Amino acid sequence: MDKQEWQKRGAGHRQRLRDKFLQRGIDGFNDDEVVELLLTLGTPRTDCKQAARLAMKKFGSLPAVLEAPARELQKIRGIGPKNVFGLHFIQAVARRYLRQKLIGRRYISSSREVADYLLHSMRDLEREVFTVIFLDSSHAIIDSEVLAEGTISVNTIYPREVIKAALRHNAAALIIAHNHPSGSLKPSPQDHRLTRTLYLACSLMHITLLDHFIIGKKRRLFSFADQGLMEQVRREAETTLAS
Repeated sequence: MDKQEWQKRGAGHRQRLRDKFLQRGIDGFNDDEVVELLLTLGTPRTDCKQAARLAMKKFGSLPAVLEAPARELQKIRGIGPKNVFGLHFIQAVARRYLRQKLIGRRYISSSREVADYLLHSMRDLEREVFTVIFLDSSHAIIDSEVLAEGTISVNTIYPREVIKAALRHNAAALIIAHNHPSGSLKPSPQDHRLTRTLYLACSLMHITLLDHFIIGKKRRLFSFADQGLMEQVRREAETTLAS
């Protein structure tokens, strides 16, 4: 097969993928095909099927491919800087879409979407990230912001920075979240201490800390509120404030 014929067949395959999406949506694709089509955003005239399969084999899942560092992706034959751009751009767009979709919605009726946003933006990261979601007095979501990256503990998350950000957003309530790159969902002693410290600091400013999420891998998360730990923290804070 000469080069011209090979390129013609590749173009026909890519068009079939596009047509399949238009006809059946994303549910008509397996993850290999999703990665393949995203890779073609960077190199539209190149056959990316084998590169997509190698990427899925190396990283194990679609989220892991999208979150993979550029240097690791480019170790795969057939993936260059332009392909990495396609993968990372769509990941950034999805994150912004989910974040903006939340703004103005009440947390009580949108808690699943909040969880989806946190899972999408924080799972499979190689570093720890601390995110705050700001809410108004009716628990409608105002915005979200990453306030810290690196090791997350009471020694690295300064309550004054959280309070400063809350006041800047005119927030009456907060939800905090951080990820465990190890995938473990078990709160550490530092996680408990951080929650108590931030709850107390927020209480002094008449701001309610509603929950603390720990984000693991494969769409798994831990909620302090769901496990009854926020109620325990509230009682401890009231005892401290009353003494």
